[in-house]
Amino acid sequence: MILKIRQVGEQVLRQMARPLSTEEILARPTQELVESMRETMHDAPGVGLAAPQVGYPLQLVVIEDQHEFIQKLPADQVIERERRPVPFHVLINPKLSLVGSDIATFFEGCLSVAGFSAIVPRAKRVRVECLNERAEPVIIDAQGWYARILQHEIDHLHGALYIDRMNTRSFCTHDNYARYWKDRPVAEVTSAEKLG
Repeated sequence: MILKIRQVGEQVLRQMARPLSTEEILARPTQELVESMRETMHDAPGVGLAAPQVGYPLQLVVIEDQHEFIQKLPADQVIERERRPVPFHVLINPKLSLVGSDIATFFEGCLSVAGFSAIVPRAKRVRVECLNERAEPVIIDAQGWYARILQHEIDHLHGALYIDRMNTRSFCTHDNYARYWKDRPVAEVTSAEKLG
């Protein structure tokens, strides 16, 4: 079932999501929610979706960065963003740790801030400890674009959106991103002259 994606300004996007117990994770309503979130993410389309984005203040995220999405990008962007396919998986009650001090700065969008993008600095590497949809413990070590997706989605569980972390002068519509910035190297985009 396709769920309604909540938009910025709705309270559920700005509150702390609560953890799920093992019993709740294994219960039919949560399993059905996971499947509906997967369908909704594919329909949007997106690479990640957190439960608060569909109205549930729960520590639950689905992620999948499909090969088809990456194929559409120029090769230099794929390399620059360290983007690789990520199979579908579920994160429940995730704990995120930043690994190292390297930062990557790229444009980011969000299904709950429809129609806009902005430059957001994120850690290049992260570690996530969580449970999967079978309530089994999982440890994820990620870098590049996958690390960005994890940070973005886990932010949702803490009531944060990318607009809280963005370079405010870079905030633009998707149309203007495509018109002016999409095919430019990040260093050029982030230069003071270009954003001023």
